[in-house]
Amino acid sequence: MSATFEDYDAAIRAFWTGRDLQTQKQIESGKVDAGTRGSVTGGQHLTALQNLIASQFAPLTALGATIRQTGVIPLPGYYRRAKNWDIVVTYGDTLVAAIECKSQVGSFGNNFNNRTEEAIGNAVDLWRAYEAGLVGPVKPWLGFVFVIENAAGSTSVVRDQGRPLYAPDPMFDSSSYVRRYELLFERLLRERLYDAACLISTTKGEGIHDEPLAAVSTHNLTAAIAGRIAYIQALG
Repeated sequence: MSATFEDYDAAIRAFWTGRDLQTQKQIESGKVDAGTRGSVTGGQHLTALQNLIASQFAPLTALGATIRQTGVIPLPGYYRRAKNWDIVVTYGDTLVAAIECKSQVGSFGNNFNNRTEEAIGNAVDLWRAYEAGLVGPVKPWLGFVFVIENAAGSTSVVRDQGRPLYAPDPMFDSSSYVRRYELLFERLLRERLYDAACLISTTKGEGIHDEPLAAVSTHNLTAAIAGRIAYIQALG
């Protein structure tokens, strides 16, 4: 199936509902995580978005492809034994797609570098595993989807701590965390670490507030998935 902007918007609204429900469950059980962790450690807040993305690969099931998106789905690494991915699509011994879905609500300064390192490291590790012949003979397709809260902390200019020993790329000067994610995703695609990426900004309790960069929008993600499906169908 193809996905529309409205489909993604509904999934983002469900993202906030999922966070609220998870927090409520932990309150009722008497086990509440510090800060906002209680709303994400249950792992259900991105389910609707993952379901929407996974459903777009449904045409390949007629060929015998398998779509996995629940439980532990590890793929071999090269620098480590394995990495668990959120959505994995396989067709025979072909890794059709591996997609990671992440979000960030609050704590922007604390988590930006971690998210950046995860995005880069996951891709580099899997590509090297492919080169070593660990994930099948056909070049895999990697996707990365990121949801960030539209808030003062993510849209205001970052006040960086310390003076770098060497001058940073001026593209990062006077930038917000949203802008830094734009640059990250744009460069991840340009360097072909990922075949598709999606950056979604959302205000708490609402749907999609903005898609800051056209190259990493829901529309482009949907088109890229359709292209991958057509490629695999041609192979089949």
